[in-house]
Amino acid sequence: MNLKQSFIIAVIISVISITSWELFWRSQGKYPTLNDDKSLWAMHRADVETASKDDYIILGSSRAYFDIQVKAFEKATGKKPIQLSSTGSSPLPSFHDIVENTNFNGTIIMGVTPGLFFSTTFPEASPWKRIQMKVDYFQKRTYAQRINYALSIPLQQNLVFMSADEEEWADDIDLKALLKQIQIVKRTQVPTMPPFYNFGDVDIDRNMSMTHRTAIDTAFANTVIKVWRFYGGITPPPDKKTTITFFMKDLDKFKARGGNLILVRFPSSGGVRAGENKAFPRAEFWDDLVKQTNLKSYHFEDYESLKNLKCPEESHLSAADAQYFTSEILTIMKADGALTNYKTN
Repeated sequence: MNLKQSFIIAVIISVISITSWELFWRSQGKYPTLNDDKSLWAMHRADVETASKDDYIILGSSRAYFDIQVKAFEKATGKKPIQLSSTGSSPLPSFHDIVENTNFNGTIIMGVTPGLFFSTTFPEASPWKRIQMKVDYFQKRTYAQRINYALSIPLQQNLVFMSADEEEWADDIDLKALLKQIQIVKRTQVPTMPPFYNFGDVDIDRNMSMTHRTAIDTAFANTVIKVWRFYGGITPPPDKKTTITFFMKDLDKFKARGGNLILVRFPSSGGVRAGENKAFPRAEFWDDLVKQTNLKSYHFEDYESLKNLKCPEESHLSAADAQYFTSEILTIMKADGALTNYKTN
């Protein structure tokens, strides 16, 4: 067999194999979506370099990510926000990066999830390390990495089998995730985390929306609730003093150059809210933070239009409710004069 025939046969086998693999996963209900990874975060972090005083940045953990919808925000303000929230992360490292490494003096809306905001400043702790790795990647990424990511975007958007999220969800379909599904006899007494399934979709604007299944399927939503309960049982106590001290130093610098920072306590409900009430009493944590910072601050429980919103998995809003929350909280901020860079038409 000559080289040409071998090449043709190899191409045919590859096309058949890839097509079969793609069709199989689509038959299982999977669909193409972008990976929520450091490359996507870095692409939007680059926008801060040219952002003006009229621009907006969203910082925080997954609640700020899920509950602020980019298109609804742009419709309400005329400006598309730079979404730099990061799941399972403290907002302090990303805020520090912006203060120290940019001249941005526009408006930052920062989500305050008590268990993450007040958690720690220890560099190796998960809430700190998760976002710091993205910051470091942005600072060090090469042109080759940027080009490689740009070329991967259309593939991710059109091929299911390109899924390889950094979160390593239990239902990912890359080889590493599939191998992790192999059950091995437990050899230690270390608590095992329940399966953590992906419950959000992200697009090229880093607009994160809860999946429809999570919003309507109670059984599936309960699998996510089990994960929140697991984390609640192993999370170390908060380090309020150190985190606020760190935050205040950056806040003073940001204010001094004319920056506008707004704090938001996004909704939670059910057992998660009950646990937060116990571990992070409002008066001791949120109220004290607001008092020390003297910032425009908005707690969902303070508004009739927001306090009864329910989170399907107790910690994030459905896509529809997130649209509503975004529009409503911006209306409240406008009326309160918090959006100093907002100009009416």
